Amino acid sequence: MANAPENPEGFPGAIRLFRAAGINVYLHWSWAVVALIMIQGRADAYSAPIWGAAEYVTLFAIVLMHEFGHALACRSVGGRADRILLWPLGGIAYVNPPRRPGAVLWSIAAGPLVNVVLVPVTLGVLIALNTFAPSAPDDLVHYVDTVAIINIGLLVFNLLPIYPLDGGQIVQSILWSFLGLPRSLTIAATIGMIGAAGVIIMALMARNVWLIVIAVFGISQSWSGLLRAAQLRKALKVPRHAHLSCPACHEAPPSGPLWPCRCPSRRFDAFAYGGVCPFCGVTYPRVFCPFCGEVAPPAAWFPPAAAAPPPPEPVRHA
Repeated sequence: MANAPENPEGFPGAIRLFRAAGINVYLHWSWAVVALIMIQGRADAYSAPIWGAAEYVTLFAIVLMHEFGHALACRSVGGRADRILLWPLGGIAYVNPPRRPGAVLWSIAAGPLVNVVLVPVTLGVLIALNTFAPSAPDDLVHYVDTVAIINIGLLVFNLLPIYPLDGGQIVQSILWSFLGLPRSLTIAATIGMIGAAGVIIMALMARNVWLIVIAVFGISQSWSGLLRAAQLRKALKVPRHAHLSCPACHEAPPSGPLWPCRCPSRRFDAFAYGGVCPFCGVTYPRVFCPFCGEVAPPAAWFPPAAAAPPPPEPVRHA
């Protein structure tokens, strides 16, 4: 998203921090609130409060590098990635790689690989500090030690095979090559729901509120994955608009009444009617692709030399 506004659509409450390598980085306002709580909670770990703040900021610096790994890997295989959002539960890189198992796998795996690279870096700094500066301040040693642990913890947590964590998406990408997209997504999302339920049980036993929140988020995303898999199975069974292609994944959109309208229980073919509901006349300037989720004007699906047909007259009902 070039020239993204300070409060872009889809990011309510977020501000743009900076732009690097063509990628806009946003921060949600709730991050600051949680930061104050977490820094105060770490006040007893250091003699000076500044170290608690440095620890929290470093955590999100590692998260940001992780998300840039996703985004840059996606671009390297011809995908689109132009936004990263930081929020209390971590970071989200909005990536749209080509709809190929290998391209998706590389885009997902590159995030944890950043943490893998940081393991010898953070541990090396800790070893060097203990070896060559044995009289270093305790706060500094504890900070470096904690950063190394945080990076390893993020790596292990993200590789759990729980959808939509990186581990769950890696499993889904590998299965995609053998089972197809809908079945692989169904399996990964099912494993994700079971795994997240297990995490909730452990979090309740440990009375860890943040882990419960993350697990609930995982369950909701896994459920969305199951719904998307069902939508994909349905879309793959119907005829296609062979002369059209999604501007992102290049799949021909399905033909038939698959796009919902605001009118009660009405669905219509968004491409046959130019994005205009034939029942109520409501115009939808953008429609979504059921295969990759891309949202774009109907005309974007037409070949460059072609133009979208004018919408027909709405169906009149007595």
